[in-house]
Formats: sequence, structure tokens, C-alpha cells
Amino acid sequence: MTQREQAASAFDDLHARHAVALTQQTYLLTGRPRLARRAVEQGFRLAWQRWPQVAVDPDPAGWVRAAAYEYALTPWHRLCPGLRPARKPKRFQEPKESKEFQEPKELQEGGPSGRALLEALLSLPAPYRRALLLHDGLGMGLYETAAEIEASTPAAAGRLTHARERVAERLPELGLGGQEPVRQGEILRARITGLAAAQQVTPAAAQSVRSGSERSDLRTTLAAVGLTGLFALVTLVMMIVTPDHYTPSPDKPLATAPHTRLSPAPRHGADIRKQGNAAVRKRLRQARLTPDVR
Repeated sequence: MTQREQAASAFDDLHARHAVALTQQTYLLTGRPRLARRAVEQGFRLAWQRWPQVAVDPDPAGWVRAAAYEYALTPWHRLCPGLRPARKPKRFQEPKESKEFQEPKELQEGGPSGRALLEALLSLPAPYRRALLLHDGLGMGLYETAAEIEASTPAAAGRLTHARERVAERLPELGLGGQEPVRQGEILRARITGLAAAQQVTPAAAQSVRSGSERSDLRTTLAAVGLTGLFALVTLVMMIVTPDHYTPSPDKPLATAPHTRLSPAPRHGADIRKQGNAAVRKRLRQARLTPDVR
């Protein structure tokens, strides 16, 4: 077996063990089946693109979960109605979703109480909801939860406390009021785990995810090469059409400095005296050379 085949086999095994659970958890995070499936698929695509890094990670499933949650909660999804996180759970009645989330006769939120819990989760702010799902839903420790949501431990504890308080106010029948934090976590974990397990999901096949990741990576590479080639071509054209020196327009005369007539420089007193002395000496020489007339 080649190295690539070994990597593909390890990736397929990771996908087979965790894709369904991750899709169920992401649905509780978003309330939209399509967005949940797409987010998990995107997380596994990124994992395959960076498989050498993911393969040596202590928790490859956690790596994919973090990537899927980040994609699911990306703010730009609010611009697309089909991918916007829901305030209320979306019913599985769209034809496109029928193959992804199989709905029985009753809604798969575990009955009326399950649907109320899902609505309570979706009413929480996204950071609170994510912290609650990681800590109480998956049973992660507080430090691990803080690391995954990229927050300090006190901040993660504050989000968790506020999330529990709001769920307790909205659903008093859960019996969270007056309980110790540990007991509150146990109650919520049992309810959230059951709610997630009630979702019947069919994620995309691992081979399809790998091929889609490779096509996406190839498109990104080709786009980068194309942009680089286009920039080089534009630069070359500019170098060809641009002259290497300045050539003035034949229709416009060259600009010249205005002609200024120079006045003769004034003679100074020393120059005048020098010329006078020279004239006197010339007359004396002429007088000596001329004989006297008797």
C-alpha cells in the first residue's frame, strides 16, 4: 500500500467514525440541516488538504469539529438566507434536504420538549451556544472548551454560566434552577446528547469529500497561477508600449526662457581713472617724438 493509499484509508476511517456525530452536533449549533452538512463537509475537506498536519494532531476529530464550527458560524453566512443560522429549528421538508436529514412522521427533536430545548439553544448568542455544546453537550473540560473557542478560561466559564441561566429561565421544566453547576451540566448533557442522537443524518461519502477537496485545491492553484500570469502579461505590455525617454508633442513648441536684454555693466571709478592715465601717457610719448619747430 502506497503512502497516499494509507493516508486515504486513515482519512476514510476518521470520516466514518465521526461524520454523523459532527453533523448532528453542528445542526444543534445552527438549526439548519443544509448548513450543518455543508460545514462538516468543509471541515473534512480542509482536513484532507492539510492531512499531514491533521494526522499527527492529538485529536483529529476535534480539529475537524473546530473547522466545521468556524465555518458554520462565519458571519458572511448571514448574507445568504439559505445558510443563515436559524433562530428556530428548520423543519425537514425541503426536497433537497430529504436525502441528508430523513424526517419521520414526527419532528426529530425528541418531541415537544426536544423542540423547545433546540429553540432555547438557538436563542443563545453564538459564543454562548458553542461553549454550552462543547462543555455540556460533548463533556469537554473547561480548559479544553476555552482553548477551542479561543477564549480565556474565566471568559469561557462566564459564557457557560450565562448560557445555563438563560436555558433555565426559558425551560424551567428541566429543573436547572437551584442545582449545582456540576448537576446542571449533567442534566444538559443528557438532554443535548439525546437531542443530537435523534437526528437521522446521511453525510457525504468520504471519497466524495476527498475528491471535492482535491478539485477545490486544484482550482485554487490554477487561479493563483492565472492571476500571476495575468500580472506578468500586463507588466510586459506596459513595458513595451511605454517609451524609455520623454518625447515632446510636435504640436506644442518647446518652452524657453524669456529673452532678456542685458544692459552694459556700469563702469566703476577705478576703470575710468585707468583709462584717463593711459590717454595722458600716450600724449606724452607723442610729444617727445615730435621735433620742436624753431
